[in-house]
Amino acid sequence: MAVVAILCFDLFTTAHAADPIVLQLKWLADAQSAGFYIAQAKGFYRQAGLDVTILPGGPNVTPSEVLATGKADVAVDWMPSALAARDKGAPIVNIAQMFQHSGLQLTCRRDSGIRRPADFKGKQIGVWFAGNEYPFLAWMAKLGLRTDGPNPDITVLRQGGGVKLLTKKQADCISTMTYNEYGQLLDAGMKPSELVVFRYDDQGVAVLEDGLYVLQPALADPAKMDRLAGFLRASVEGWRYATAPEHQAETVAIVLRNASPGMTDAPHQQRMLREVARLIPGSGHGLGYLEPAAYQRTVDVLLSGTANPVIRQKPEGAWTHAVWDKAFAR
Repeated sequence: MAVVAILCFDLFTTAHAADPIVLQLKWLADAQSAGFYIAQAKGFYRQAGLDVTILPGGPNVTPSEVLATGKADVAVDWMPSALAARDKGAPIVNIAQMFQHSGLQLTCRRDSGIRRPADFKGKQIGVWFAGNEYPFLAWMAKLGLRTDGPNPDITVLRQGGGVKLLTKKQADCISTMTYNEYGQLLDAGMKPSELVVFRYDDQGVAVLEDGLYVLQPALADPAKMDRLAGFLRASVEGWRYATAPEHQAETVAIVLRNASPGMTDAPHQQRMLREVARLIPGSGHGLGYLEPAAYQRTVDVLLSGTANPVIRQKPEGAWTHAVWDKAFAR
């Protein structure tokens, strides 16, 4: 009887074991990814029958490449990076769009003499790479400014984490996010009056940023589709919880538990979470829903460079609502 009982227990636990999913983040562990950390900490993933491992990103991590090489099941990435990878043959597909608005901007020192985009010529500009460079390159192509070759119009500097390139006058401009590096500049003692900010939104070159991506074959597997639907549903629940004003103090505490020691603090993460919350609301479809019109605007920006466009042709099959529909079927 004891052997039978043990066998029955093993069969029960195996049948109810949580399905593993590896999530590759876009950036380091901070409020940019708060909803995912909340979904993990509050048990939303576990309730969906999932065992989710969250991998932090950073300036040297390209989420689409991690996804394409099979080291993650889901990746958070900016659409330009994902579409550029797809343009090169990687079967990457958007299944949800967490950020509906762009937080990307170029922030310049006022004492550099820059007042308008035409003033970028001859300047040194810090840019993140690992897939983050594509919105910038598309903008410069639209302006007709060369960023490479023997005589480029601007000098592109490889930007890492932090803002020292600007505070130490090693660059005329750097890339900043409304929710992160701009605040770091203020924390470093720079005043808004000392800065000139160009928001990609205002320049007509904004693209979709943090979205969820998977590989095409996963969408043809019914079991994986079930897991992805559960993952999306739990992630959306995590983001709703994280951005609710009454939960933001708890959310920051959870984010800090996952962050590298000494890399950030509560005041910065509180400000970051407030700014991130501004980027999430979309239309009436609900949090995480990819609006086809927003997708098309991103594609148009990436194709706009006549000499050196980010992508060579209009993508086909680069997004789907199938996981969304399954996750939130009425």
